[in-house]
Amino acid sequence: MPDLALSTSPATSPRRTAAAAVSSAAPNRASVAVWISVMAAMIGAFMAILNIQITNASLLDIEGGIGTGVDNGSWISTSYLIGEIVVIPLTDYLSRVFSFRKLIQAHATLFAAFSVACAFAHDLPTMIAMRGLQGYFGGVLIPMAFTLVFTKLPKPQQPIGLAMFALAVTFAPAIGPTIGGYLTENYGWQTIFFVNVIPTAVMVGALYFTLERNPVRLELLREADWFGILTMAIGLSSLQAVLEEGNKNDWFGSSFIVTLAVIAAISLTLFIANELLVEKPLLQLRLLVQRSFGIGTIAAFFLGFALFGSVYLLPAYLGQVQRYNAEQIGSVLAWTGLPQLILIPLVPKLMQRFDARYIAFTGLMLFAYSSFMNTTMSLDYSGDQFFIPNVIRAVGQALTLAPLSALSLGSVAPQDAAAASGISNMIRNLGGAIGTAVLATIVTKREQFHSNIIGQSVHLGREEVRERIARLTDYFVAHGVPDPNDARHQAIVALGNAVKRQALVIGFSDAFAVIALVLVLAGIAIMLTGKPQGSSAGGAH
Repeated sequence: MPDLALSTSPATSPRRTAAAAVSSAAPNRASVAVWISVMAAMIGAFMAILNIQITNASLLDIEGGIGTGVDNGSWISTSYLIGEIVVIPLTDYLSRVFSFRKLIQAHATLFAAFSVACAFAHDLPTMIAMRGLQGYFGGVLIPMAFTLVFTKLPKPQQPIGLAMFALAVTFAPAIGPTIGGYLTENYGWQTIFFVNVIPTAVMVGALYFTLERNPVRLELLREADWFGILTMAIGLSSLQAVLEEGNKNDWFGSSFIVTLAVIAAISLTLFIANELLVEKPLLQLRLLVQRSFGIGTIAAFFLGFALFGSVYLLPAYLGQVQRYNAEQIGSVLAWTGLPQLILIPLVPKLMQRFDARYIAFTGLMLFAYSSFMNTTMSLDYSGDQFFIPNVIRAVGQALTLAPLSALSLGSVAPQDAAAASGISNMIRNLGGAIGTAVLATIVTKREQFHSNIIGQSVHLGREEVRERIARLTDYFVAHGVPDPNDARHQAIVALGNAVKRQALVIGFSDAFAVIALVLVLAGIAIMLTGKPQGSSAGGAH
């Protein structure tokens, strides 16, 4: 397989890599130029991941601004994810065709351009199109930053690069709603789409001076796995739409969902079969048979489930149950991100002293415990009560991603790093999409279940129920409802809403329990990976 523009193999001189481009440094120490290129790429990864979540706390404002309903507004986030999840597996191939340097600069520039275009969208179709293109052009920034760590940095310094990548992947989703909420409440929702401009300009400028100029190789277009590209794009897009729309359309009770599910199943089956049979596949799925990479990818799926699922769940709870506005939601979520700024830079030192498996396992168990702490919520459980669980979660996340990446990617040959990076990042994002859909369904179904259970004990045969209705009736009469019958009706409705709200709280508690269970499974998977080798693989000696 032709190597990525980052490969360090001497046999690939026509495709000399960005890794070989900037450094004449000693084998165990990267040059300043190399670090500049790595840090610049991390800015891109951070911004691409940030934009997955930055709209979450502001959806109601955006929906009002473009004149769409609550049911359709979720496509503002979904379209971005579809664009991102489709392009991530294509990154390795595209970087060989157009050169690593040209691809990352062009995509970063267009990512910022379409981000600005979102601010000027006046209807839902335009917003969906702009967000989809923004996700497509931003999606390559994630695996390309990841690949630079393994192809440009020497092994002793790879844990530092992985810690930087971990900061992008775990801190960005946590701080995204905080930034989005603050900007929306103080300056309007349009401003959240301008935050990408300056960081992207800095990134593109830094990469312009530090990455090698490689020739465009358009002849590789003739060798493209076009059938694989087509089936993957259709399959992943259909699957993402199923996951997003399934819960609100009663899943397979909807012919629309059934049709999309069939299309996704057929397309992805053909894609997997094609990738295993063709000589030059789009994705090197055979890499998954390597023990550490295969099991590490499973753990990455579970981590994506929990990471993106929890970032979905907490704002949903605070908005639906506690009636928090965007800025208030962001301030609560900030404590899942801020401690990571302090902790993640310390992780490389830990990886030099301890087995990466144990570090990642500890992080996952802390993350799981923080979710378990939210399984006994009540109507009084709000921002202050989330402080300690969120700090514990932040510590757990800080300890997880860099060791996990070292465990899974550290066993992959340098020439396969780009392909493995695409697979790993795609699977983590897919886990996040599935996790969000599963958790939304759990909240809905468990709310219905608990509402029925609680409702069975709330009936007029009980004295306390009759007293509660009487007090509520008196309240409504005292507050401007002249007809006693209307006041009694409103009292019964209010009591029903109180039951539903309590059931909703328990439904969210059940969803947090599922996150905890998934993280335990991720921890088990981590301990089944092979013993790490070398400094970048966890410091096991």
